Amino acid sequence: MSGSRRRVFLVLSLAAACFGQVSGAKAVEASPGASSSSRAGGASPSGGVDTVAPAAAAVASVDAAGSAVPAGTPETPATTGAPVSQAAPDDTGWAGTVELYGFLPWVNSTTTVRGFEADTTLNPSQILSKLESVASARASLEYGRIGLLTDISYTQLGAQKSTTTRRGLFTGSADVTAINGIYDLALRYRFGPREAATGTPGAVTLIPYAGIRLMQAQLGVDAELRGNGPLGIRLQRQGEVSRTWAQPLLGTQASVFLAPRLRAFARADVSGFGLAGAEDLTGNAQLGLGYAVGNSTMIDVSWRYLGMAYANGASRSTGFTSHQNGIELGLKFFF
Repeated sequence: MSGSRRRVFLVLSLAAACFGQVSGAKAVEASPGASSSSRAGGASPSGGVDTVAPAAAAVASVDAAGSAVPAGTPETPATTGAPVSQAAPDDTGWAGTVELYGFLPWVNSTTTVRGFEADTTLNPSQILSKLESVASARASLEYGRIGLLTDISYTQLGAQKSTTTRRGLFTGSADVTAINGIYDLALRYRFGPREAATGTPGAVTLIPYAGIRLMQAQLGVDAELRGNGPLGIRLQRQGEVSRTWAQPLLGTQASVFLAPRLRAFARADVSGFGLAGAEDLTGNAQLGLGYAVGNSTMIDVSWRYLGMAYANGASRSTGFTSHQNGIELGLKFFF
C-alpha cells in the first residue's frame, strides 16, 4: 500500500473512531442506568476512547517520508554501536625489524693447512687492535605470521700472532690473517604476539626458522718453525684456507616481556650437519635483555657464543675451528 493510501486509510479510521465516541456518549446520556463512575472515567460502553487512542498512535507512527511499517512485518534491528569483530592487529599487514649490532668476543681458534696447525687466542682488546673491517646487521620482514629473516656478519682481522702445535723436534710461531663471513637467509613462522619494542608483561613470542647459511672463510698462515735440536733449524712455511660453501640452517628465537619496556630474549641455531666436509658445523647461542628507548626502538645487550668447525677430511687435513664468546650490543628498530 502506497504512502498516500495509508494516510487516507488512517484518517478515515480516526474519523470513524470519533463518530463512535459521539454516538456512545449520546447513548449513555439517554440510559438512566449509566453509572457515574463510567462518566468520570471518560470511557464509553462501546469503547470509544480506546478506539481513538490506537488510531492516533497509528497516525504518529507514520515517518516524515510518509512510510509506516506494515502490520506483521518485523522491524529492522537497531544498531547497537558495538565494534565489528576484526582480526587481531598483531596478525595483519606487513611488519619488520632491523638491528645493527656489534659482537666483541674472546676467540680461541685453530687453523690447519695441509696438516700444519696454528693456534690463536685473542681477547677483545686484541681483536679491536687487529680489526680492519667489520659489518653486521639483522633484519626480518613478515606478512601476518609468516616472514623472512636475514643475518649478515663480516669480519676481517689483520695478522695475529699464533703458536704452532708442538710436533716432535719442531716448535714455532705463526701469523694468521682471517676473513670470516656468515650470511643467513631463512623462512620463519611466529607464535604469539608480533615483535614490538613495548608489550604486556608475560607476553611470549616464539619464532622457529629454517633456511640456508652461506659461509666464507679466508685464513692465511705465515709460520716460522724452529728446530729444538742442536742445529736450531729454522723453516718458513705459508699456507691458506679459502673456501665459500652453503649449509642448511635450523634455529629458533624467543622473547618474553618482563615489564612494558623490558624483555628477555634468547636465540639458538645450528647449521652444516657435516654435509660439506668431514667436519662441517656452525652454531650460535645467545641470551640477553632488551630495553625500549621509544615506542619503536630497543637497545639489546646479550652474551653470545659462536662456534665454527670445518675440515676437508684429507690425510693432510685443511680446515679450521673457532670458539667465540662475548658481549653483543644491538640497536633494534621496529616498523
